[in-house]
Amino acid sequence: MTSTYRVQLTPDLGFPEVARLTGYLRDLGVGRLYLSPILQAVRDSQHGYDVVDHGRIRAEFGGAAALRDLAARGIPLIADIVPNHMTVPRPESGNAPLWSALREGPDSPYARWFDVQWPVALPVLGDEPGGPVADGSVLRYYDHAFPIRPGTEDLPLPELLEAQHYRLVNWRESPGYRRFFDVSSLIGLRVEDPEVFEATHALMLSLVDEGIIEGLRVDHPDGLADPRGYLERLRPRVPGPLWVEKILIDDERLPADWPCDGTTGYDALNMITRLFVDPAGRDTLVETFTRHTGVSASYDSVRYEAKRHVIELFFRGEVDRLVGALGDPGLRDAAVELLAAMPVYRAYVNPGEQPSAESVAIVQSAASQAATRADPDAVGKTANLVLYGPAEAVTRFQQTCGPVMAKGVEDTALYRWYPLAALNEVGGEPDRFGVSTGEFHAFCASLPPMTMTSLSTHDTKRSEDVRARLAVLSEMPGEWSRAVASWASSVAFDPRLDYLAWQTLMASWPITTERFTGYLLKAAREAKTAISWQNRDPAYEAGIREFAERAVEVCGDSVASFTAVVDRYAQINSLGQKVVQLMMPGIPDVYQGTEITDFSLVDPDNRRPVDFERRRELLAHPDDSWDGQKMLVTTTALNLRRRLDPASPYEPIEAGEHAVAFARGERAVAVATRLPAGLERRGGWGADTLMLPPGQWRDLLTGRQHTGRIPLGHLLSRYPAAILER
Repeated sequence: MTSTYRVQLTPDLGFPEVARLTGYLRDLGVGRLYLSPILQAVRDSQHGYDVVDHGRIRAEFGGAAALRDLAARGIPLIADIVPNHMTVPRPESGNAPLWSALREGPDSPYARWFDVQWPVALPVLGDEPGGPVADGSVLRYYDHAFPIRPGTEDLPLPELLEAQHYRLVNWRESPGYRRFFDVSSLIGLRVEDPEVFEATHALMLSLVDEGIIEGLRVDHPDGLADPRGYLERLRPRVPGPLWVEKILIDDERLPADWPCDGTTGYDALNMITRLFVDPAGRDTLVETFTRHTGVSASYDSVRYEAKRHVIELFFRGEVDRLVGALGDPGLRDAAVELLAAMPVYRAYVNPGEQPSAESVAIVQSAASQAATRADPDAVGKTANLVLYGPAEAVTRFQQTCGPVMAKGVEDTALYRWYPLAALNEVGGEPDRFGVSTGEFHAFCASLPPMTMTSLSTHDTKRSEDVRARLAVLSEMPGEWSRAVASWASSVAFDPRLDYLAWQTLMASWPITTERFTGYLLKAAREAKTAISWQNRDPAYEAGIREFAERAVEVCGDSVASFTAVVDRYAQINSLGQKVVQLMMPGIPDVYQGTEITDFSLVDPDNRRPVDFERRRELLAHPDDSWDGQKMLVTTTALNLRRRLDPASPYEPIEAGEHAVAFARGERAVAVATRLPAGLERRGGWGADTLMLPPGQWRDLLTGRQHTGRIPLGHLLSRYPAAILER
């Protein structure tokens, strides 16, 4: 196992199209092909996480035959699986297990599949006049369709509605089922039930048994009732790699008792990003941000308010269910404050087990904060119940923490507090500006050898090269402050959005007005300060469109000139972070297309079609452009990884303030320039040197031979990074 290459399958990029890429990917050095979900999803789905049938390979991708043909092309396959939820499609008959459960209620053989409360509240009714109508054995409402309970077909409509195993409620109300975050069209599955596990995993595990699929990536394990128990059931059935999409916050580590190979790499992504950020720019960037936006300089306060906001906006139903499990309605305020104070996605407490000291410390620390905002006695009682109380209370609290973190932090706070948007990533702490090389080395030394490392994914807020540009602002905060002041004096809209817009416009330049507008509309809806996905404002959204058009038209030339200056350093960051990610401990993942520069923004922007012909040409005939150099770095490192044991020891090499260097066993050494603007200001490398481990070393990027102590100015005279093999 050496590396993975993530392909985002769509109806236009199915198995036959990917099969035609395998020759290119093999030449690139890819070890494994990592596929987005392959089970049957909603027909037009562009991501595949809205599964409707666990028993079929997705027809739009070519079905089982095309998957087998792809597997026969010689690159082993990794597949993304979605155990936490299925979709509630339109019409609802598109999900046969759900249709049966709604039709027959608790007596359905599929009732145990879904995490529901009977009768199930279905939030589908709009604000417009008119209601559902009976049509034989089906109840219809616009493009929705619901089964009518057998024997009730002839009842008058009011009585008919009351007689079903479900209730149709307004779309703003909480559903009567656990869902994926706040997405009511995704209904939670009970895979803790062995029968449900077997039924929903049978096809995927048969593909593993058959050798069609080598390993799995598990989506959103924190949504499950018992993530560890789930992995204990899955691991013996998957002899190949098994990764979890687990979001770790700051110094948090994956639970030691989870039987898997590691995470999908957001922890590595955030550490690498910080390695290329200069903490000296923090104060100026925060001051510039607060001056332009009027937002507090305290990220902690913004995060708290965002979490409280989403609890009241989205999760009243989930809190009701939790409070019911706690057995005391008087604990509601305490439960809300405890959820808002939780610093991580989950504390990993299992009913009937003594919680670990770490889990207790996390909950008690959150309780200490919550006790400053709610009755201390009630908070203490709530904390005790979610640690040691009834099984339902323990599990519901764990399953509610993740959605509150995801929606409150990832999808709200990170769109409200952004002095340096490069730090606003999944699992990121945007107020933690930079890490030292020593901190980075310590992190790498702690990584499991088979954990995944990433720089860009289908879920990142912005691509790696956008972050490489933004990181430069930490080294030139004064210049940035003056530039953004000039632009803002020419074009302005909403102070809470504009400053993010200027960072985005610069870091993704050149960008079409359409893409820029699409990003700003999503950012504003996620921030929820003026509009949201639930509460649209046509006039405000028209203002966003006008702002985007005028920003490009009026300030485009100035933004382009500033970006050209930034790119002198951003290219160095881009190549350096790529070398570090591809050579550090773990299994590196390359997201589709990022073997050359990619300036994508949050989804759906990062699922745009990739120009693979351009990449084929560069691989065959590399040039000295940024694209060409990034291709050279990527293919060189991936091919070296084929010759490198994943368990090769990690050995830091002292390289001074402006470089990071490390050895992997006795075979490889990686060196990357960091903080390049500061390096230029001090006059270059000067007398800085690096001591190579014993032996003769060849820089695979330049072909030069090196040994012993080398001046960094010599080693990095051709490229800002080096990949050496003994």
